Amino acid sequence: MIIISRRDFDSISLHASQSLPNEACGLIAGTYENGMKIIRKVYLLENKDLSPEHFSIEPRRQLACIKDMRTLNLSPLGNFHSHPSTPARPSEEDIRLALDPKASYLIMSLMEDEPVLKSFSIANGQAVQEELEISESEKGL
Repeated sequence: MIIISRRDFDSISLHASQSLPNEACGLIAGTYENGMKIIRKVYLLENKDLSPEHFSIEPRRQLACIKDMRTLNLSPLGNFHSHPSTPARPSEEDIRLALDPKASYLIMSLMEDEPVLKSFSIANGQAVQEELEISESEKGL
């Protein structure tokens, strides 16, 4: 299970909306507690591809985020990106480019009136939806 606060959900949603018509992207960091991943910080990043169909993160910016995570004693949990006009499920490209089987890959769809966020683990070319809880607590629990 992965837990995200309502505040972080709203932050991703706003970032995704402001990035239209392109995909938005970023990293998620947090802690592992009782078999759950708890998102403690979301890094809103620029999609350097400026594309509605794929994204990439500037490597120096990604490294800066990893350094910040270490400073805060947080673990990298994965990444997120938006799908401006398709469902919240991994595309073939998303699956092909998912290199870390321990990571969570969050996808936010903006195709409906309300944004939909789902999380996936991806390994060996297979995507499996993870249980995702949006917590009303500031700390995610």
